[in-house]
Amino acid sequence: MTGKIVATQYISLDGVIEDPVGMEDSGLGDWTGPFSRGPVGDRFKEDELRGADALILGRKTYDGFAAVWPAVPGDYADRMNALPKYLASRTITAPDWSNTRLLGADLCAAARELKTRVTGTILIFGSGSVCHDLLRGGLVDEVSLIVYPVVLGRGTRLFPENARTRLKLIEHTGLKDGLLLLRYRTLPDLA
Repeated sequence: MTGKIVATQYISLDGVIEDPVGMEDSGLGDWTGPFSRGPVGDRFKEDELRGADALILGRKTYDGFAAVWPAVPGDYADRMNALPKYLASRTITAPDWSNTRLLGADLCAAARELKTRVTGTILIFGSGSVCHDLLRGGLVDEVSLIVYPVVLGRGTRLFPENARTRLKLIEHTGLKDGLLLLRYRTLPDLA
């Protein structure tokens, strides 16, 4: 049995996933801050992390997470800190966040190999360039989106230009403040 890679994202109506909480100095601001996911959305995010067996992170997401999560108290943070984390980075050579290992230079090959070792769910939080590479490589099995009712007009989008991906809706739930939870399974590309 192979692992399943799930890209889990906060996303604007125009497809932007960049800097949802304003920690990356992108100029987009905290575009998720004015909204509440509500109890259903909060439970989904908690269950999602509890059900994960590993994380894949890009460097920017790693930098933001590693600076915050080790100092946060509570069960969610404890789970985040304890999970095996795999970092896609060309600039970090010795990650210092607990349980973090570097992926190889060939991200798709490393992800393919990781899927043979991790039999459960491997989450990708944020990490736009990682998602782009793994979507192009056909290695993302599911996409979980919490859609925010904002249009940002610019920023890194989840689906890169020239990436073709067919999706099958497997869940849709309305959340508080007009947010939507959408989960999709990826399908083979159109011929």
